[in-house]
Amino acid sequence: MITWILYSLAIVVLVLISGFLSGSETALTAASRPRILQRLQEGDTRAEATLFLMDRYEVLISVLLFCNNVVNILASALATSIFIALYGDLGVAIATVVMTIVILLFAEVAPKTYASAKPEDCALAVSKRWLSLLPLFLPVTIMINRLTAGLFWLLRLDVRPMRNAEHHIEELRGAIMQHDSAEDTDSAQESDMMRSILELDEIDVSEVMTHRSEVVMLDLDDPVLENLDIMMGCPYSRLPLHRGDTEDVIGVLHAKKLLPSLKGSDVSEINLAQLANPPWFIPENTSLLEQLQAFRRRREHFAIVVDEYGGLSGVVTLEDILEVIVGDIDDESDTLQPGIQLNDNGSYSVPGTTTIRNLNRELEMNLPDGENYATLAGLLLHRAKSIPEEGQSFLVAGYRIDVTERQDNQLTRLTVHLKES
Repeated sequence: MITWILYSLAIVVLVLISGFLSGSETALTAASRPRILQRLQEGDTRAEATLFLMDRYEVLISVLLFCNNVVNILASALATSIFIALYGDLGVAIATVVMTIVILLFAEVAPKTYASAKPEDCALAVSKRWLSLLPLFLPVTIMINRLTAGLFWLLRLDVRPMRNAEHHIEELRGAIMQHDSAEDTDSAQESDMMRSILELDEIDVSEVMTHRSEVVMLDLDDPVLENLDIMMGCPYSRLPLHRGDTEDVIGVLHAKKLLPSLKGSDVSEINLAQLANPPWFIPENTSLLEQLQAFRRRREHFAIVVDEYGGLSGVVTLEDILEVIVGDIDDESDTLQPGIQLNDNGSYSVPGTTTIRNLNRELEMNLPDGENYATLAGLLLHRAKSIPEEGQSFLVAGYRIDVTERQDNQLTRLTVHLKES
């Protein structure tokens, strides 16, 4: 009788130890490294031990699995001996059922559920204990890992972890998608911003630049007063300068440098070329991430975009890149232009210059994005292989797109019909 009582107490202790091991495994696996780092900055000394263990995850998980299996097998063996003594051969089946329920409920589901609900708190709570226990089991763990590695070598299996930059980016994307499941508007906006930051390296400046057809420029061959009227009448603070041919950009004039010259001097004698900064030319296939870093490094906000032949493609500003992340930034000097508008019939009126990327994000569409075009008008021109007429319709990726307005050879307004639900 005393033996059975001791065995029973041992089984209870082993099940509790198994629950501790299972909870520790879940907590240290599910804990967020940024949150642990934040706790470290807040002065929680346990966070240092937690980060140490997270950096040695492979060793830690081997120790946890080894200990957990030893404890579970020992508890099951003790229970089997008790039930065999009570019920004979039938005790094996009874012990199997009873221990399966006990271990599943008290050593697996309950501790792992709790650890999953509060992973950081649980990880911080157990980290120092495991930091002291880890050296005790390290020799056994090393032996098991080597035997496992030998088994994989015999089976010709490559199990090296892919812990590269791309792997971490995908982890971030997954976290953002999980964050995006929140229903409140603020969470959705935060998710869009974080997703846009990750996509900066995948977007070229040609997709966000102001096209050369819409760039306001000053011709130095024109009278100074005429150029000043142009500059005063436009909403931009920086304008490219050219002489005759618009492809020959020789500088960029900032209104801040021009204003002091307007005081107490003959305006017609102002030399705009001397006031201008040298132009900064960049290729149109430069990624937004590279360009953002270049803007910060050079402390500039304006660049001239050229194509592969050196011809002028357009201009890009720091604001253009920031708008990719945070959305449109309008100020008192911006010229308001009609953007995406909802029609009474459920369709959308869209400017032809709207980029495919922005349209897909705003209307949750999946229009194809290609290398030969960046805007909705460019998509239709690419599909039609000609310049469509007003009233002409196209079916693209299941969406009907109508040409609403056309000015000369430019598709200025289009109507997009979403898929029928």
